[in-house]
Amino acid sequence: MPGIDACLEEAMTLPGALGAAIVDWTSGLALGTAGQSPNGDHEATAAETAELARAAAEYSAFAPTARPPTPAPASASDPGGHAKRPATATGTSASASTSTSTSTSTSTDGDGDGDKGPHVEDLIVTTRTGYHILSFVETAFDSSVFLHLWLDRGTGNLALARIRLGQLAERLVLE
Repeated sequence: MPGIDACLEEAMTLPGALGAAIVDWTSGLALGTAGQSPNGDHEATAAETAELARAAAEYSAFAPTARPPTPAPASASDPGGHAKRPATATGTSASASTSTSTSTSTSTDGDGDGDKGPHVEDLIVTTRTGYHILSFVETAFDSSVFLHLWLDRGTGNLALARIRLGQLAERLVLE
């Protein structure tokens, strides 16, 4: 199982790899870097990518939710699917509606099935000249680490890089 340095070295062997980093997304600190940085400063890049990773990990828009309720089938007498209430004392009828609500947790501790990390597996940002892949690493402790790989768009293979980075994230042992 590779440590930080071996993991970064292996990431840099991917076709089109320009730079790689292992970043703690809660603090924004780079735990290790290799190659170039998109803005010339590995620490600034780590802080900027950590903001993106933190947003994806913490926003409920990316959390798994329960399936939405299935609407009741429409009846033949009411194609809109609305159930009719009996006539009221004034002799009019009113449509009855029911609503179902589900609650979701925005916790990054998983969805109750023992997951330690965020619900997001990875993020891909495409720029005019490159690809940025942020792959979350599940660890035994707080799972606040991700791998960031910067690829040249002309020579990189996004699909291969995503698969290999995911494999590296699974095997990574933080020293």
